[in-house]
Amino acid sequence: MKVQPVAPQYIHQVWPDVVGFVEDALQYGAGEYNADQMKVMILRGEQALLVAVEENAIKGAATVQFIDYPNCRVAYVTSIGGKLIANKDTFKELTDWCKFNGATKIQGAARESVERLWKRLFNFERRYVIVEKEL
Repeated sequence: MKVQPVAPQYIHQVWPDVVGFVEDALQYGAGEYNADQMKVMILRGEQALLVAVEENAIKGAATVQFIDYPNCRVAYVTSIGGKLIANKDTFKELTDWCKFNGATKIQGAARESVERLWKRLFNFERRYVIVEKEL
């Protein structure tokens, strides 16, 4: 499996193949945005779309937003679905792409089961617990 970014000018062509992965991932979020809004953010360059391709078929997708802080540049995974991070090789491809784009860290919000999996497979550590109350 190969992980590769999708240039914004090709989003309309691949969107039918990835929208299900994005929607599946976003169902675990807190409703910050939906798949249609994510597509617009990708087209505007506010987020990036990466796909996992195997045997000329897309098997997974992820969206990443870069956040610049004074002391680091974070690649924040905003959605991930399908078989994108299925093993250490695809994870390395993801992190290599993030580094190539200037990231010094990779982060993402995750439910507890994903937190445990990524800790075991990729040495992720809990940095924050996000709590929320609607106003």
